[in-house]
Amino acid sequence: MTTEIIGTDAGDARITWHPATRARLVLAVSHGAGGGIGARDLVALAAVLPAHGVTVALVEQPWRVAGKKVAPAPKTLDAGWRGLWPALTAPGLPVISGGRSAGARVACRTAVELGAHAVLALGFPLHPPGRPEKSRADELLGAGVPTLVVQGGNDPFGRPEEFPDGDHELVEVPYGDHGFAVPKRAPLDQDEAVAIVTDAVVKWVGSLG
Repeated sequence: MTTEIIGTDAGDARITWHPATRARLVLAVSHGAGGGIGARDLVALAAVLPAHGVTVALVEQPWRVAGKKVAPAPKTLDAGWRGLWPALTAPGLPVISGGRSAGARVACRTAVELGAHAVLALGFPLHPPGRPEKSRADELLGAGVPTLVVQGGNDPFGRPEEFPDGDHELVEVPYGDHGFAVPKRAPLDQDEAVAIVTDAVVKWVGSLG
């Protein structure tokens, strides 16, 4: 594991690399507006994917590196991601653009522009909680590259059945909330819930050319 600071127009960002020995892809994945790269799904992907030929780059947006509590406007998040992209492509491998929540929106919005190989959207915030009329489906549907959505069955930002049909694949984490946490009464435990995420991503990256 190595860490590097990358200057962008939005400030300094940070990449924590989890390299694969014989890498064929890079998964660059960023956090949401309310958390960091310590999110359970991001930690699990960084632990599992390198054994499957995927180098994982956990990305901290400039606002997070600067210690701010609130994420900036979408255009500023996109600027930070654009500024990071040359470092993410430096290994010379196809890059899957990914993120959780707000990070997933950034990945979708910029995928075609940056030449992303695919998009991984973890907990895509289809709408604000309780506001289904404020849909962000256009961002997801406009990604323009192969896209995998992994969504909690009880995500208040959009349950799986709320998602529109499209070219994306969607995998449900039963009983999971926005961070894939499952209640103690659920018939699966937290480790099993996280394994659904990692297993789905491993299978999907294996299908990518």
